[in-house]
Amino acid sequence: MAAAKLMDFDKALELFEPVLGFEVHVELNTNTKMFSDAPNPANELYHAAEPNTLIAPVDLGLPGSLPVVNETAIRSSISLGLALGCSIAESSRFARKNYFYPDLGKNYQISQYDEPIAFEGSVEVELEDGTLVTIPIERAHMEEDAGKLTHMGGATGRIQGAEYSLVDYNRAGVPLVEIVTKTIFGAEHRAPEVAKAYVAAIRDIVRGLGISEARLERGNLRCDANVSLRPRGVEKLGTRTETKNVNSMRSVERAVRYEIQRQAQILADGGTITQETRHWHEDTGTTSPGRPKSDADDYRYFPEPDLLPVQPARELVEELRAALPEQPVARRRRLMGEWGFTDLEFQDVRNGGLVEVVEATVAAGATPASARKWWTGEITRLANAREKDATDLVSPENVAALQKLVDAGTLTDKLARQVLEGVIAGEGTPQQVVDARGLAVVSDDGALIAAIDEALAAQPDILAKIKDGKVQAAGAVIGAVMKAMKGQADAARVRELVLERAAQ
Repeated sequence: MAAAKLMDFDKALELFEPVLGFEVHVELNTNTKMFSDAPNPANELYHAAEPNTLIAPVDLGLPGSLPVVNETAIRSSISLGLALGCSIAESSRFARKNYFYPDLGKNYQISQYDEPIAFEGSVEVELEDGTLVTIPIERAHMEEDAGKLTHMGGATGRIQGAEYSLVDYNRAGVPLVEIVTKTIFGAEHRAPEVAKAYVAAIRDIVRGLGISEARLERGNLRCDANVSLRPRGVEKLGTRTETKNVNSMRSVERAVRYEIQRQAQILADGGTITQETRHWHEDTGTTSPGRPKSDADDYRYFPEPDLLPVQPARELVEELRAALPEQPVARRRRLMGEWGFTDLEFQDVRNGGLVEVVEATVAAGATPASARKWWTGEITRLANAREKDATDLVSPENVAALQKLVDAGTLTDKLARQVLEGVIAGEGTPQQVVDARGLAVVSDDGALIAAIDEALAAQPDILAKIKDGKVQAAGAVIGAVMKAMKGQADAARVRELVLERAAQ
């Protein structure tokens, strides 16, 4: 397929107004699925499970099986709706959304249509320069996830060119909340940044509520980005495209930018935009056509006859409202002030999805600066090398304990990095790794002086240079001592002793 022609982004914004909309799917971390008692385990267990083992008859659509709604999922959905500033419906109803796809055993999805659990809200998002943008929320409704197709025999792992596909129903029936925005106007040249900030805000909200792990790379949080353009001065909206299941905030930003540039060039050349879903390609930074986008009428929604309406008691709604955590924007600003971080320092933590673990590390006794250093530095580096999430490698408590050993002089930063690797390898707590590997700093001056004398004996001219005022010559001795002590010496203390020896 030939690469699409793209218009310069600034030129596109001169000619057209971008209009946005987002549909974000949040997987809930309930113990069981939305309408069955099949297990819904945490990420690691889910991804380790054999295909088609986390299933029940309802998930497969077997004849005679009947759905039963998950109460915890309803409570989580109400909490999320409240956190989004939505009204909670006194009565909401499930519906059947009919369409054929191999990973839906029933040939329909149980969702909500005209009677969602939550409606008419808004969420405040913060851009990188501190600008606040209010995103209007149309609805948040409950539904079940579909299964997963694995396309076999092709070169890319995609359906194009595949010889056959395998179906895994483990994900079928996992509880979802779909958050649908109203049409978003006025984003202008910051449209890609608004898209990224909105998804980040949803992630922060659901993590704060504790209802989802909200990891885009694992599919706990999935964003469909709708983009259309209309010529400047024209009231009628343009035709939209829906880029599906973009799996990182950076990719959401890039996908929106790409679609603006692609659509602008097509329109400027006199072409028309096809209303369709599109697939995002991370490797090339492009989108490609999916399928023509269906309208609601095409799904032939009708009320789910096997489930009663959901009618939460007002007392329950108020109980959940009272339990809502601090809003993400207010929380970030409070933490940034308490920690004394600059905007850029805090942005590093936030972009890495590390606010919660840094906060927990500080609570465990580390300073904010040291917690940030470890999580955004060495731990993230090791996580990237292992293609894992940083928060999966080590606990906040162990990071704080590691820093305490550095602060006490038991470890240098270099030794601490070795200890960290031991902790990640499962060798125990930082102290246990220090004891087992014998990594503590040598604090015995006698041993250090012996190593210094040996180094000076091997380099007899160095001492004379230091005595003549060439203090930088001490570096050669310090390096030799550190090598002899296998890095387990405090370089600053070695320097002090070398200079004392030269002064004698």
